Amino acid sequence: MAKGILFILSGPSGVGKGTVCTALRGKIPELVYSVSATTRSPRLGEEDGVNYFFKSRDQFLNMMQNDQLLEHAEYVGNYYGTPRDFVEKTLLSGNDIILEIEVQGALQVKEKFPEGVFIFLLPPSLDELKDRIRGRGTENQATIDHRMSVAVDEINLMEHYDYAVVNDQIDSACKRIESIIVAEHCKVKR
Repeated sequence: MAKGILFILSGPSGVGKGTVCTALRGKIPELVYSVSATTRSPRLGEEDGVNYFFKSRDQFLNMMQNDQLLEHAEYVGNYYGTPRDFVEKTLLSGNDIILEIEVQGALQVKEKFPEGVFIFLLPPSLDELKDRIRGRGTENQATIDHRMSVAVDEINLMEHYDYAVVNDQIDSACKRIESIIVAEHCKVKR
């Protein structure tokens, strides 16, 4: 049985990673979505084990110490990470998996899984990104300003990725990512 392919989708906060991943899962139901662990509080409508595994700071630090995370990062005062066991079992079973993670985490995964396919999701513009973050209504102005500063730094790391996809419209971004998935399965080396 062929091993599954690890797809990593990342980009700045507010670019629409979650929205694009949700749409992709509707179009490619066999694509397994890796749920991340986090210490941040749930947003309205988010469910534990569906959107994230919501952990206390102590629980998360314990996972880090026991090497139970494929990657982890601290971002805007909270920890985020990918449970290692779930990803490895999914790939060995022959299923593709997509990680929706922040840029810091993606670069850690690249060190451990260089054969992964790294996709950077870009906003149409920085002004549009700021509007999206503001539109959430969950952050104060200081947090928005900080996220924008971090976003510029993250966009400068795009050179470490295999593909760049502009999230101008969700449907168009999904079609581009679907094309990447098909192309990766057609590679001779696989």
